[in-house]
Amino acid sequence: MKKVSIIVPCYNEQESLPYFWQAITEVADTLYRYTFEFIFVDDGSRDETLSVLRSMAGEDERIRYVSFSRNFGKEAAMFAGLEASRGDFVAIMDADLQDPPSLIPEMLETLEREPYDCVATRRVDRKGEPPIRSFFARQFYKLMHKISKTEIVDGARDFRMMKRKMVDSILSLKEYNRFSKGIFGWVGYRTKWLEYENVARAHGETKWSFWKLLFYSVDGIVAFSTVPLAISSILGIVFCFLSFAALIFVFVRQLIWPDSSAYGWPSAMCILFFISGIQLFSMGILGQYLAKTYLEVKRRPIYIVGETETDLKSMPQKPSTPADKVL
Repeated sequence: MKKVSIIVPCYNEQESLPYFWQAITEVADTLYRYTFEFIFVDDGSRDETLSVLRSMAGEDERIRYVSFSRNFGKEAAMFAGLEASRGDFVAIMDADLQDPPSLIPEMLETLEREPYDCVATRRVDRKGEPPIRSFFARQFYKLMHKISKTEIVDGARDFRMMKRKMVDSILSLKEYNRFSKGIFGWVGYRTKWLEYENVARAHGETKWSFWKLLFYSVDGIVAFSTVPLAISSILGIVFCFLSFAALIFVFVRQLIWPDSSAYGWPSAMCILFFISGIQLFSMGILGQYLAKTYLEVKRRPIYIVGETETDLKSMPQKPSTPADKVL
């Protein structure tokens, strides 16, 4: 009997977890040909998420959990879940029910009967999202399509199911700065895409603000494209030629109109500020790549585990009372 691992990154999801657990078990209990393990990764939550996971793990032996010592981010949580998984098929999904558990049977059927190594999902719309956020998200995918050789599909979710060989390939990439949507495409393998309409969160609010998504997109660009560095170099070459041409123009103009140089001071200042802005922009691009390299060479761990379900078993139990003995 084949095993299926369900990885669920969690950050402040105490309200969503009971509803997610009910929904996922309703689906899993109908798939008699498979055994399941559910790996919840607590990404340093500040609410009672860890307490809820402890309670769930005590009630169902299929539940495993990994709790980080602090918040390391969703990328680290997904990687930790993949490392902890032992299934023949491994799925990643969110606890907020925006990833429909009802798609799991179709994913398993596809991987068993069709020549695919991965079944991934993408949203066909962004209904319910702020318009500005949706606009920039679409522009990001368009930009990545043009500047990167790695396939990153517009609307792609982290919700996907993979065969063990693809999971092992992903785990072989130990980079600290992770952008999983790019990593999934970079390792290759045959992927089938399932489309579905956007689903609202079951409870709570999204943890991804506009600025977090913006910085996350910058990480993706830096991780899977060197085009920004090329653009910076091209801008430098172009402005060198423009500066040389401007020098010739000023020299010739001074020969023809000796008193004309003083009248160009405002335009010269505008040009100076413009070129300085281009220089700072190029230095910023270079700084992003240098910063990522700096973090990589430190060789710090991607995450630090604070507690797992095995620690729960070794925790001191609440002493029994006379009332408990009677019951």
